[in-house]
Amino acid sequence: MCSFKKLEEYKCKNSSTGYRIIRKKEFEAVNSFKKEEINKVFDFAYEMAFGFGEHRDHRSGGSARRKKGQIFINTFQGKLAELAVYKEFEKHNPEAYKKLSGIDFNVYGLGEWDSCDLSMEDKEFSVKSTKFYGHLLLLETKDWNEDGEYLPNKQVGKPCTYDYFVLVRISPDGELLMKKEKLLYSNDIEKEKLKGIVESQKWEYDIPGYITHDDLKYIISNKFIIQKGDLLNCKVEMDADNYYVQSGDLRCFTELIKSL
Repeated sequence: MCSFKKLEEYKCKNSSTGYRIIRKKEFEAVNSFKKEEINKVFDFAYEMAFGFGEHRDHRSGGSARRKKGQIFINTFQGKLAELAVYKEFEKHNPEAYKKLSGIDFNVYGLGEWDSCDLSMEDKEFSVKSTKFYGHLLLLETKDWNEDGEYLPNKQVGKPCTYDYFVLVRISPDGELLMKKEKLLYSNDIEKEKLKGIVESQKWEYDIPGYITHDDLKYIISNKFIIQKGDLLNCKVEMDADNYYVQSGDLRCFTELIKSL
């Protein structure tokens, strides 16, 4: 069992409850994405946000409603994260890489989703993404029971237990790029304009680590929770209750790849 530490709690100037990250693993890019990979992920994310696909506009337990610009860049970042895991398997364990499921680029409507991000024989992976300066693996509390089962899947009879939860960090900050162009909160964005912004960047990633299913049950039972309305570093207000693990407490993903 990893030695997980809780966030440091303190009071912000406005008397709100604040939390400070104390266990960090600084971002260090391990690879970048090829142009053809970026283009494929872009087309998928654009279709999900502006085409026939549809994503939820809010988090489980959250109240903020996302615009299509936000849905696009969140989807883009999330699919890049899945691709990052795929690339790391190819680099560190080619034999295991051959056993991985393909990345799902199917476009789903609201209420439809794939049961896991990646799988390898009897192992299932949940891939979580964040910005390059992020230090928390977050899981919305309303999505999980005490046995570490993913409730949206369980409720419709899909596989609901993941073996591994992997955190991937993406650079640059896509939301900031779109905010600078005044597109983040837009519901109508010209595809070629958005593609030009994406193609102008070098997209990189690192993988600070992962947790196991048993680790998830541990953080649930020990209430590693940052609540809706709490402030991270007295700046970022949480939109929903989340279980968390700090980046510095994550297990080494490269070692996992080599062991499979």
